[in-house]
Amino acid sequence: MTSFTIDRRMLMAGAATAALAGGGPAAAQASASEDAKLMALFDAFFNEGVDDSPEQATSLGLDKGARAALKSQLSDASRAGREKRLARTAERLTRLRTIDRARLSPNRQLDCDVVDYDLSRAVEAGQRFRFGEARGNFQPYVISQQHGPSTRTPDFLDTNHRISTAEDAEAYLARLSAYARTLDENLAWAREDAAQGVIAPDFALDLALGQLRAIRTRPAAETVLATSIARKAKAANLAGDHAARAVKIIEAEVYPAYDRYIAGVEALRARATSDAGVWKLPDGEAYYDAGVKASTTTNLTPEAVHQLGLAQVAEISAQLDTLLKAQGFTQGSVGARLAALGNRPDQQDGNDDAGRAAILARLNAQIADAMPRLQNQFITLPRAAVEVRRVPEFIQDGAANGYYQAPAPNGSRPGAFYINLKDTHDWPRFTQATLTYHEAVPGHHMQVAIAQESPDIPLIRRRGGYSAYSEGWALYAEQVADELGVYADDPLGRIGYLQSFLFRAARLVADTGIHHKRWSREQATRYLADTTGYAIPRSQREIERYCVGPGQALSYKIGHMQWMRLRDAVKAKQGKAFDPRAFHEILRLGAMPLVLLEREVMRRA
Repeated sequence: MTSFTIDRRMLMAGAATAALAGGGPAAAQASASEDAKLMALFDAFFNEGVDDSPEQATSLGLDKGARAALKSQLSDASRAGREKRLARTAERLTRLRTIDRARLSPNRQLDCDVVDYDLSRAVEAGQRFRFGEARGNFQPYVISQQHGPSTRTPDFLDTNHRISTAEDAEAYLARLSAYARTLDENLAWAREDAAQGVIAPDFALDLALGQLRAIRTRPAAETVLATSIARKAKAANLAGDHAARAVKIIEAEVYPAYDRYIAGVEALRARATSDAGVWKLPDGEAYYDAGVKASTTTNLTPEAVHQLGLAQVAEISAQLDTLLKAQGFTQGSVGARLAALGNRPDQQDGNDDAGRAAILARLNAQIADAMPRLQNQFITLPRAAVEVRRVPEFIQDGAANGYYQAPAPNGSRPGAFYINLKDTHDWPRFTQATLTYHEAVPGHHMQVAIAQESPDIPLIRRRGGYSAYSEGWALYAEQVADELGVYADDPLGRIGYLQSFLFRAARLVADTGIHHKRWSREQATRYLADTTGYAIPRSQREIERYCVGPGQALSYKIGHMQWMRLRDAVKAKQGKAFDPRAFHEILRLGAMPLVLLEREVMRRA
């Protein structure tokens, strides 16, 4: 398997770990004392973070008691809010570095290193690039089809804000009123960034405008903002016409804010270009280079990723060529043959409510079938359930093709895999299985829920995420599912599984093509469609996501390769004693950068 470089300084930081184990009682006592200081500091960081984010407080079920007021609030969506968050991050890093790392126990050293990695890189990138967000996966544009309160807040209110009491309903209405403020704040921030020359591509703003108008052109009573509270209040048997009060707020406050927001986005659209890549932004080449390193948690350059992608596409295409020929698909490119298979009538569900319901039922049944198999590969299983849902229609035009939402830690909400069913033609039946293994089990749900439920790590790390770790795991999980025999009697499903790998390899080429090679949206879309066999609409939706989220799409295949490389290394070291169930227990230690994953896996091997 192709190798790549990571930050060896972080690997060397673990060299002192073994010395602590044999230091005697005095060393153990010193370690316990420093561990306690670190955990107290992490508790403070966690609580400060919850207090700073009303949405996080609600998602975690912590918007009660002393934090009950947070349930009525929304986060600051202004540029000033960004600067405050950056300053708090820098201040937390200073506090963290008062800890004597050398005196920590091995597990707490790992916690310290993970949090330091996150904070230090967020400060460095946030101070250098003074637009958008530059933490984890970079987001250069505060308004696009995927970013901003216009897409985030309605979905959050509908899926996360729970209503069981009159106070909960009042809090919802207060948040609805605050939504108007966040729209104004976000627009002002976008204008400030635009003054620096930072404006999303014209096609991204067109999609954002479509999403905005999809809500604004409806009668207020028919929007999700009103129907959500009506449905929840009715289910809770609450007295009073909360829906009517929501409609008044929408008409008097939210819709005027939407009108201002739409006018502002239209003005930005008039100044936008069709240039798809972030190379056009101030210090754009450096921004993308930093974004690649942030999303992959490696030191890979954009050019190295591009070449790696080309090699992976060739390797996986050769495997698919053999399988497709065995199914009678012998003519044309691999991508063209995959498209032909996908267009076959027996591979299509109806593009109507019945067809969508059939897909959801099939995928939920697949989760139920997978669960009993997991004990062959895992010791720890998540307690939280997971289910498949449709991406809300009001955001489906600009939303990803699929994404995962973590369960509520208090058990009030299961994990959810959202699939975009705008057009069922995007989901031929032979491709559906591997998607569920990626997003649900043994993929994202397994990894996220196990970390969230783990007693082995502090609260601050149970919800933390690194795209290369988590997306790499999810792609690795697709391979684990294959190894569990799910395709033993399903040759078409195995083609779908390899097509998924081909898709992630093609992303390496397309993302770097857009932002490093300066490809147009059309060129990147054609490459992705021709290579993978995915339909043009689906391919274009993917490319449009890469355009506004540079680097994130690289994390899947890069992360998968690291997971596989480490498993192979442990197998080589342990020989016949290797147990994949023991290897997978690393999930209990939570998400971490790939460099630290390597260090911890090999330390435990």
